[in-house]
Amino acid sequence: MPLDMARIQALCFDVDGTLSDTDDQYARRLTGWLSRISLIHSPDKIARRLVMWMESPGTALMGLSDAVGLDGLFIPVIDWMYRNVRKKRTDFLVVPGVAEMLPLLKRRYPMAVISAREERHTMSFLEECGLTANFDVILTALSARHTKPYPDPVRLAARTMGVAPENCLMIGDTTVDIRAGKSAGAQTIGLLCGFGEEGELWRAGADLIVPTTADVENVLSGGAS
Repeated sequence: MPLDMARIQALCFDVDGTLSDTDDQYARRLTGWLSRISLIHSPDKIARRLVMWMESPGTALMGLSDAVGLDGLFIPVIDWMYRNVRKKRTDFLVVPGVAEMLPLLKRRYPMAVISAREERHTMSFLEECGLTANFDVILTALSARHTKPYPDPVRLAARTMGVAPENCLMIGDTTVDIRAGKSAGAQTIGLLCGFGEEGELWRAGADLIVPTTADVENVLSGGAS
């Protein structure tokens, strides 16, 4: 079903694979390790596939921790992992075109970040990349009662921005983002620049799929639907 442009009053963005080029960072690290194994051909392609496969169980585990009420215990473990991984990185990477696009969209819509990561890592990315001022609301893993794929953070973002959930557009690269948006009654755009694949994004209920985040501005300006 095409987007109902008249309904869109606010935008909600995922972070990893949507604003942050996280998958490329992970894939490069894994490629370096796989390249040391002589029997493996095309380690870059295998690394990308492994990163995409690993993302779904990770987000599923996050959802399970919410369902059984263990998110308060689970998030500190994730925090420790990110704190140690971050020591090995050089810089955060922004998906190409995003830094230029966000100020243009900010003139037209209230905007929210909805991340399943912990607050410190999310804020570090947004602040170091100069993106924070574009967003009216920034929600992370513990901001709502449950995180994505539950609808709670989308509903909270909508309420904070003063719009109905069904008038939000959830933009993300995984089925977790699409499921969160659809279950809240929002419209959704799936992205192919991150962890998700086209078929699974359609099956999750995406209203539209575009190659990369930077294409969203063109869609909202009437260039694609």
